[in-house]
Amino acid sequence: MAIKNSKRLDSIKAAHQMERTRSSTRKEDYLEIIAELVELKGYATTLDISRYMHVSAPSVTKMLQRLDENGFLEYEKYHGINLTSKGKQVAEGIRQKHGILLEFFEILGVGFNTANQDTEGIEHHLNPKTIKQLRKFITFLKANPKITEDFRNL
Repeated sequence: MAIKNSKRLDSIKAAHQMERTRSSTRKEDYLEIIAELVELKGYATTLDISRYMHVSAPSVTKMLQRLDENGFLEYEKYHGINLTSKGKQVAEGIRQKHGILLEFFEILGVGFNTANQDTEGIEHHLNPKTIKQLRKFITFLKANPKITEDFRNL
């Protein structure tokens, strides 16, 4: 039996072809955590990362080696970990996406905890064009608070 071609199936197929791998999402999570730790303490350690990522220290070490090989961080075993400019750029991009999504969910009236959870799941998968449009939409809504107020009163 032949399967009818549908727009929905085509869109799912296209999304999965473009979807980034889990590995790249994981790398971004690591870079995001490392950036936060460096901002707080000036460096990150394998143990710190292990605690925040809820993974074993050996798993962190493996990922740190990969990130180092790809030029995202300066890593010497048993020393503090810092991001290279390339790593900082990726981490800052994720941080900006995170902030935009949190702000959008806040406007929608979603509670902080839910917004934060959803943001963590979405931030790695959005196309930069979508983020740019969300930023513009948020700016529009802030310039027109009556629209946001009317929405919240629905």
